Amino acid sequence: MTVFLVPLLIFLAVMSLGGAVLTARQARRAPIEKRLFEAPSGTLAAVSRPARRGLLNTLGALGQWATSGEPSTQLQEELARAGYHDKSAASVYLGAKMLLLIAAGVGLTALLLPMRLSLGLRLLLIVAGAAAASFIPNLIVHLRRSRRREDVRLHLPDALDLLEICVSSGMGIDASWNAVGEEIRRVSPTLADEMALADLEIHLGAPRAVAMRHMAQRTGEPELDSLVAVLVQSERFGTSIADALKSYAGSMREYRSQRAQESAEKMAVKLLLPMVLFIFPAVMIVMAGPAVLNLMEMLSS
Repeated sequence: MTVFLVPLLIFLAVMSLGGAVLTARQARRAPIEKRLFEAPSGTLAAVSRPARRGLLNTLGALGQWATSGEPSTQLQEELARAGYHDKSAASVYLGAKMLLLIAAGVGLTALLLPMRLSLGLRLLLIVAGAAAASFIPNLIVHLRRSRRREDVRLHLPDALDLLEICVSSGMGIDASWNAVGEEIRRVSPTLADEMALADLEIHLGAPRAVAMRHMAQRTGEPELDSLVAVLVQSERFGTSIADALKSYAGSMREYRSQRAQESAEKMAVKLLLPMVLFIFPAVMIVMAGPAVLNLMEMLSS
């Protein structure tokens, strides 16, 4: 049992790691593929775009058939924080989980069928492998959500500085918001898209505080909630929005510096285990190895 179980677990671990690496590479290639999809008709991108749309429609139909109902609000919020704002994102997500579950189950069944294993162990391995494969979309969404949140957290102080400069120069808060959104797009398309969505909600009639709270919910960044509170208090009490933004941007920059210092302090503790397991044994072998060999030669003679 151990002879077959250990290689199978190693195979599943390697496949999961390879899937994560391929997913990360695909995420880096997403902007390039987006440009290719926007190319004129007659190119390879124009041919592959309908195929991709057909795959998404198939996954969406499979997800709707599997759930036979509306997806939960929590799932939609998690997908929105990962950048999937389309209404069919939840159905595609569930369809991908079902497809991976079925494909992994069939593949493991075909793989384990020639092996001489008990029926119970075979069923256990098939169920465990299929369940592990169905969690790959969860991993992708989690990584994408963390990456987007870190991107917003990194560039939000710079956006607030630009917003404070525009407001101080005499522009209105709405015009400043649009200008900063267009300017910040060069370094952070994620933050620029969220600012554009918030501006669209404001133009559709939503109050600025509500639109910014929705932006905070989509990104999962609590610092945006604090920014909403600062702007609401400035409008309510009639204080200068520029001064409030300047003070809040300074506090955010200080908080970012403190996080960097905290990460630097944690680095020494994180390096302790690799040093003990890999570096110290190599150093001891290099330093004490010749002396040990000479001692063994003397004792043998």
